[in-house]
Amino acid sequence: MTKFYYYQQKRISEGTALSYLKALERFFSWLSISSNYQGVRVKWSDNHLAVRAAIEDYLIYKLGCKLRSKEDFQLVIMTRKSPQTINHFLAAIKSFYKTALHLKLYTFQNPLIDAEYNIKIGNKTSLSMRENKPRLPKIAGTEIPSSPSYRKYSDSYFKLVATEWKPSIIADQDLPYIIYRAGSQIGWSLRDEVIIRMLFETGARVSEILELTLGDYRQRINQYEIATHNKGSEKKRTKFLRFSQDLLKLLIRYVNGERKTHAYNKQTFTKLSDNELIFLTRNGDPYNYRTFYYHWIKITEQAKIKMNIHKTRHWFVTSMIRSIYETASDSSQIEMKKKELINYIKWKDPETIKVYEHYFDEAAFRETHEIMAKQMQKYEQEYLSGSLNHGVHNKVANTSLPTEEIEWINEFYKGME
Repeated sequence: MTKFYYYQQKRISEGTALSYLKALERFFSWLSISSNYQGVRVKWSDNHLAVRAAIEDYLIYKLGCKLRSKEDFQLVIMTRKSPQTINHFLAAIKSFYKTALHLKLYTFQNPLIDAEYNIKIGNKTSLSMRENKPRLPKIAGTEIPSSPSYRKYSDSYFKLVATEWKPSIIADQDLPYIIYRAGSQIGWSLRDEVIIRMLFETGARVSEILELTLGDYRQRINQYEIATHNKGSEKKRTKFLRFSQDLLKLLIRYVNGERKTHAYNKQTFTKLSDNELIFLTRNGDPYNYRTFYYHWIKITEQAKIKMNIHKTRHWFVTSMIRSIYETASDSSQIEMKKKELINYIKWKDPETIKVYEHYFDEAAFRETHEIMAKQMQKYEQEYLSGSLNHGVHNKVANTSLPTEEIEWINEFYKGME
């Protein structure tokens, strides 16, 4: 597992590599306790037929899937009992055996690969593919649509079918405060408090926060904003994050106190150079995803909530939509504010931003965000004082937004990953 992790870390993001590890740990634990092939327990290093049989049992009995046998592969069909992570598990286990084969740690064929794939697909080419010419983007309108009969071919032995990505809409108003209280109960650091509050207040990806510098803060004219990179922007600062006055005070207190204690450079918030990272470990090194994830798990376990970090981003979007509905005067204003939100949360690169500039009014967005931030402060005080009726939160509640708005959020989620 260690060799797999270090091999994958060079090829995929650290967050994905860690999530693969967790999926694999659950499977291998089940393998050692519950697997059965011809009367014996299955090991990961057994022949591909034994491993396949074990994966089939795991999908059926542990993950609640149904399997439909085809000539050379299995169709995996999710049921109501199945978690939404089946595809992730299949990707993780397939990647594991590809890596094991590459590192010569596994001597059989990849149990996740359909051995007949190359024979079946043969010399098939899609009518939409032009020989020796790159395919132009769909928006160009000059390409023949991709042939479904060609795209359906896959080398996977287990093929997940009839599934649609369905995000869970995070709409529990109290969710941030449940996390905050759990963090306080286990004695979280000021650094982690700032990061987690920033996740909920800004809708940012955790990588966009962990890699912030003092120069990013100084780039923005508004004191409650900080510039950051976007997914796919190659570390270029192409968007900004907006947060509350209280969070700014916490951030400055962290930099001038806890951070200063552990940093090599002992300067304060106003005197640190632009290239200084804001968040550091106790050894004065850059604070990375893996280290933060360890603390996040401790906090969510204390809160008795199973929740990955990215759900804070979904919570932010749902809360902003609720705030828009509560403050907009009519449907046209709702649409306008939704466009402001779209451009805040998923800008791609400077050229794309220019195309949509006429939709985006930063001042108007600040007003909407400020309303939401004030609501968060109010709800936090009410939650901590116990004035609201709170039960045990083992799962996150669904939103009561209008149906058409839930559908809009679902589509929005797809575009903001």
